[in-house]
Amino acid sequence: MFMNIQISTIVGLTLFALYSISIMSLIIVVMLENRNPLKTIPWVIVLLFLPGIGLVFYFVFGQDNRRQRIISRRTYKRIMRPLHTNHLVQDQCVVEPAYQPLVNLLNRNHRNPLLYGSELSYYTNGRDKFEALLEEIGRARHHVHLQYYIFGDDEIGQRVRAALIRKAEEGVKIRVIYDDVGSWNVRKKFFRGMRQAGIEIYPFLRVAFPVLTSKVNYRNHRKIVVIDGKVGFMGGMNIADRYLHGSTFGTWRDTHFKLVGKGVHGLQSAFLIDWYVISKQLVKGKEYYPSEKIYSNNILQIATSGPTGQWRTLVQAILFCVLNAKKYLYIQTPYFLPTEDLNQALQMMALGGVDVRLMIPERSDTRTAHMASLSFLDDMVRAGVKVYFYRSGFLHSKLLVTDDALSCIGSANFDFRSFEHNFEVNAFVYQQAFARQMKAMFMDDLANHCDQLSPARWLRRPLPKRLAESFMRLFSPLL
Repeated sequence: MFMNIQISTIVGLTLFALYSISIMSLIIVVMLENRNPLKTIPWVIVLLFLPGIGLVFYFVFGQDNRRQRIISRRTYKRIMRPLHTNHLVQDQCVVEPAYQPLVNLLNRNHRNPLLYGSELSYYTNGRDKFEALLEEIGRARHHVHLQYYIFGDDEIGQRVRAALIRKAEEGVKIRVIYDDVGSWNVRKKFFRGMRQAGIEIYPFLRVAFPVLTSKVNYRNHRKIVVIDGKVGFMGGMNIADRYLHGSTFGTWRDTHFKLVGKGVHGLQSAFLIDWYVISKQLVKGKEYYPSEKIYSNNILQIATSGPTGQWRTLVQAILFCVLNAKKYLYIQTPYFLPTEDLNQALQMMALGGVDVRLMIPERSDTRTAHMASLSFLDDMVRAGVKVYFYRSGFLHSKLLVTDDALSCIGSANFDFRSFEHNFEVNAFVYQQAFARQMKAMFMDDLANHCDQLSPARWLRRPLPKRLAESFMRLFSPLL
C-alpha cells in the first residue's frame, strides 16, 4: 500500500515537472519571437494561470507563423514572372514621388509590380455586382477562376453555381476556391455537384471541426474572380443573399470592383498562388496573361498579405498611407480594431491638422467586435478624428482614400484579423480621377446615410457601457 502511494506520488511529480518544463519552454519560445509586448505578456499570463486550457489556446490561436512559408520561393517566382514581363515604357509607369516608397515597399515585400492602364468600375450593392459578374462569366471562353471566403448555397449562390456549370459543359476551364471555415454551413452536395460537372474546386485550409472553429485564425478572406485573364473582380462582397436582400437590420452596404486590363494580371497571380498551395498544381501559360490594351491612365498594384512570411505587408502599406496624408484621409470599415501603430498614427495626423474621417456601422453582425471597436473611439474624437456611424443597415465596405491621389480598395478590414491573421488582397490605385470617385462615394454615404458622432455626448456615455467595451478590447487580436 505504502509502495503504491510512493509510486503514484513519483508519477504525479514527474508529470507535473514535465508539464512545468513544457510551459516554461513555451514561454521562452513566445518571448524569443520578439512580438509586441502587449501581445506577449497576455500569452505568458494565460500559460501560467490557465494550465492545460492555456496550452490548447496557444496552439490554436497564439502561434507566430511569420517565418513559415506555404509556397517555395522558386514556385512563387515562376507564378509571378509574367507580371514582370512585357512592361510598358517606364515613363508611363511613374507615380508621384511622395508615393514611390510605397511602390518600393509593395514590390520588395511580394514582387508586386506597377500595372498600367486598367479600367476600374465599382458597385455599392449586390444586385449590380452579381449581374455584372454573371454577365462576364457568360462571356468566358478559356477559363474562370473564382475565389471567395463565403460561397453560399442560397439564391445567388445557386445562380453563380449554375452559370459555372454551364461554362464547364461548354469546355471552359473552371477553378474555384472557397474558405472551409467561411463556408462551413454549406452542404457538401452543393460543391460535390460542381465537381461532378467538371469544375475543379477546393476548400482553403480544411479544418476538422468547422462548427467549433468558425473564428479560427488563418482564413482566406480574399474575393477574386478572373475571367480569361482579361476581366477581374475584387472587393468586399461574398457570394451570399445578404448582398441582395439585406439582413435583419437593413441593407448590406458593401463595395466591389471590376477591373479590365493589365491590373487583372495581379489578381491572376494571387489566385494561382493560392491554387498551387491547395492543389499542388502549377498553372502557367501566356493564355492566363493575355496582352491587353490601355483603357485609362491609372497605375495600380495588387498586394496580398497573410500570416506567413516575414512582413505584414498590408499593415505596413496602410500605415504609410496614413502617415503620408497631407490634406485628408477617409476610411470606411466594418470593424475598427487598429494595431497600436495605426491607432497612434491616425490620432497624430488628426492632431496635425489632416482631415481624418472614419465611417463604421452603427450596428454590426458581430457584437463583440463592434463593442471592442467602440472602445477605440474615445481617443480618436479627442484627437480630432471625425467619426460617422452608418445607420442604413450594415456597412461592410473597405476603403481608404487620401488627398485626391491614392486609393486602397479590397478585402481587408481595418482590424487585427485582416492585418495579421487572414489572407487578404487589396489594390493600391495611383490615379486622381479614381480617388475623386472614391471620395465622392464616401461623401454620399456620409451625407445620406450617416450620423456624426458628437464628442461631447460620446465621452459622457454610461460607465458600465465603457467598461464592457474596454473589456472586449482586451480580446481585439482574437476577434
